[in-house]
Amino acid sequence: MTVHVVLPAGVDDPDTPSGGNVYDRRVCRGLAALGVAVREAAVAGAWPRPDQRARAELGRVLAEVPDGAVVLLDGLVACGVPDVLLPHADRLRLAVLVHLPLADETGLPPATAAELDAAERRVLRAARAVVATSPSAARGLVRRHGLVAQRVRTVAPGVDPAPLAPGTDGASRLLCVASVTPRKGHDLLVQALAEVADRPWTCAFVGPAPQSAHVARVRGLIAEHRLGDRVALVGPLGGEPLDRAYAAADLFVLPSRAETYGMVVAEALARGVPVLASAVPDALGDAGPLLPPEDAGALARALRRWFDDAGWRGELRASARRRRAELSTWDETARALAEVLATLRG
Repeated sequence: MTVHVVLPAGVDDPDTPSGGNVYDRRVCRGLAALGVAVREAAVAGAWPRPDQRARAELGRVLAEVPDGAVVLLDGLVACGVPDVLLPHADRLRLAVLVHLPLADETGLPPATAAELDAAERRVLRAARAVVATSPSAARGLVRRHGLVAQRVRTVAPGVDPAPLAPGTDGASRLLCVASVTPRKGHDLLVQALAEVADRPWTCAFVGPAPQSAHVARVRGLIAEHRLGDRVALVGPLGGEPLDRAYAAADLFVLPSRAETYGMVVAEALARGVPVLASAVPDALGDAGPLLPPEDAGALARALRRWFDDAGWRGELRASARRRRAELSTWDETARALAEVLATLRG
């Protein structure tokens, strides 16, 4: 089987890691390992709202794909440009991988969100298959866009096996791995940490922190609450440095406003690190309490209990280790995606 994969440019950029980029790269490698002939095309552009040059390049890429071919498109590239995709929907066998519904990105003006939502609906209704990264995300896409449920398939991210994290003292070293964007909720985390400033802790924010109004606000909150010596924005990490960050963590925290899966939560659980998080029901499973999004107070209360209740810390650690044994691998992810794409042939 041959699959043409269309990705946003920058998937391999170590300075801008993201769950979507990791997923794209790992499934391409996994499909190739299964004997699938993967033909990649990375298209530069300000997706999902590209300029005319990027739109023309995407159109050229699709026009060069032979009739009847299977094409897997990252939703960030595909879902905002129905005028480019739909002319090819009848002659190509299109599958769209949705990492996050476009309108769910935090901070969008309402008119922009509505425009992107409508564009995404047109694209997904024209695709022969839609791939979601979690069961809850798949159900949400069906409801949101009126899709035929049988055409929306779930292919959850995998995780690499990892040794159990030794942590530090079992309580005080906190870790958040995520790009510092509004959707990830670092501002909420700083507010919650300020409520437990009398407890002993340090917290590492690992992930890109580009110059933006939101990053400036997060830095301002850190300064306002006098947490500069306890909260470190360390930037993106990968490979062994990231492994060391997980290994040193006693607790992983992700106060996201919206997620479709939460790959970093699975990576923490793969190391047996307890998790406090919101918006990640599928990744978290029963490994801990699923906190309400947009609620710094609830996060502060959970953190206070974490520091004050040794028995609860033990329960969360045991739950994380049980969940560790349930996580799927990237090989399983690749096989599941190959099965979906195989249904599009012939």
